[in-house]
Amino acid sequence: MNSDIVICIPARYQSTRLPGKPLIEIAGKPLIIWALESAKTIKAKQMVVATDDLRIKELVESHGYRALMTSIEHSTGTDRVAEVVKKMSWSDDTIVVNYQGDEPMTPSANIEQLINALVDNPQASIATLYQQVHNYSDLINSNNVKLVTDENDYALYFSRSAIPYSRECFNSQQLDTKVIYKHHIGLYAYRAGFLKDFSSLESTVLEETECLEQLRAMSYGYKIIAKQAQEPMPHGIDTPEDIVRFEKEVNQ
Repeated sequence: MNSDIVICIPARYQSTRLPGKPLIEIAGKPLIIWALESAKTIKAKQMVVATDDLRIKELVESHGYRALMTSIEHSTGTDRVAEVVKKMSWSDDTIVVNYQGDEPMTPSANIEQLINALVDNPQASIATLYQQVHNYSDLINSNNVKLVTDENDYALYFSRSAIPYSRECFNSQQLDTKVIYKHHIGLYAYRAGFLKDFSSLESTVLEETECLEQLRAMSYGYKIIAKQAQEPMPHGIDTPEDIVRFEKEVNQ
């Protein structure tokens, strides 16, 4: 890694299923602190929490980390990260890792892979990861975002629908064995210059229809490089059941 790598962790207070999620204590430690301690294993020049709640900011700072207040009006995590890029005055070629605050067990190998994908593909403005889909029920689950890529690993489209559609196989509710079905992982690395532009772009019909912010970038011609994750991604923390599971894992 080099000095041009920075990490931003969006930490919004409001959550539909777990209000105040970043502040929830799990095994004696707030979730946002679990995320920060995990993220700091990545060699980065700076690490910043982007939040909309003073309680989160004060908690983060009390543990010796940096946090910035951002607007409560942001509709996506990318918009929140973009505000931090401007406030921090990061140079356009800085690589900004959007580290998910509710996925503190993210393997560091996957983050490094994400960064390297952007470094190795200068035409890309965004890098992301995916895992292979192995069963039909996961493929048709609209909560699982799918993507298709070209022969050079650049994203062609993201959707909550099952893509690519195989008429022959789907009629029997089977996966087409000729196809690698890709489940998108919500990890991103961006070029700071792109983020400065992204915040000024109007949302698009595709983005609003699918509720997928990456479609805004693609609609305006920005390229996204997508690689298969080296390590399996753990399940994020979205429900009370996830909290119980995580506590069991860290107490083993």
